[in-house]
Amino acid sequence: MAQAAKASRSARTVFGGTVRGGRPVVTLTIIGLCVVSWVLQLATGGAWTQQWAFAPVVGDEEPWRFLTAAFLHSTSPLHILFNMYALWLVGPFLEQAFGRGRFIALYLLAAVGGSVGVLLLADPLSMSWLTPVVGASGAVFGLFGAIIPVLRRMGRNAGQIVVLIAINMALPFFMANIAWEAHVGGLVVGLVIGAGYAAAPRERQKLVGWALPTAVGVVLVALTVWKYSTAVSLPML
Repeated sequence: MAQAAKASRSARTVFGGTVRGGRPVVTLTIIGLCVVSWVLQLATGGAWTQQWAFAPVVGDEEPWRFLTAAFLHSTSPLHILFNMYALWLVGPFLEQAFGRGRFIALYLLAAVGGSVGVLLLADPLSMSWLTPVVGASGAVFGLFGAIIPVLRRMGRNAGQIVVLIAINMALPFFMANIAWEAHVGGLVVGLVIGAGYAAAPRERQKLVGWALPTAVGVVLVALTVWKYSTAVSLPML
């Protein structure tokens, strides 16, 4: 029995994730945190939102907002319901495929990547520099991006995910107040990390599992520093 249990614990997916039974703990935890945060947004009359939302104008002095904004949503129930439903569609699958640790790294970096996307595409001389953004969309788009190379590695059709991404990318042209920049940032991060995880040979999966997220994090920090440095050097009107 001991040998069987040990063999079971060492079972791995094709992507190096530990095969686990039961519920997707990480995905459920993220959903729970978003729901609790949304309730606090409503209960505090927006004070919770103001404390943790991201805007380029405050990101350099309060960098944690690059991440915390992904756990906030608008007061409309549709916003959080849509994002949490999308997270539930792909989160458990990727959590099982990559393992909990690498899934957490993917989600958090995609969330930060969404905020970095907003920063990079914002104009320091326009309202886009001052406008706060909230939502898990950047992180969710990161999961959408990551699942494409995963499905291809498994020999499955990723066409439906690609169509879903295209539809959501088109929504800002028809609906206001959608931070498409966060979608782009999260999607790019997810594609890079997902492709790296999917392509890693089995003997290097552990190495790639920590080295790739570290490298992506360094790039995101470098892009952020560069953007703020160029913004500071602009002449004031």
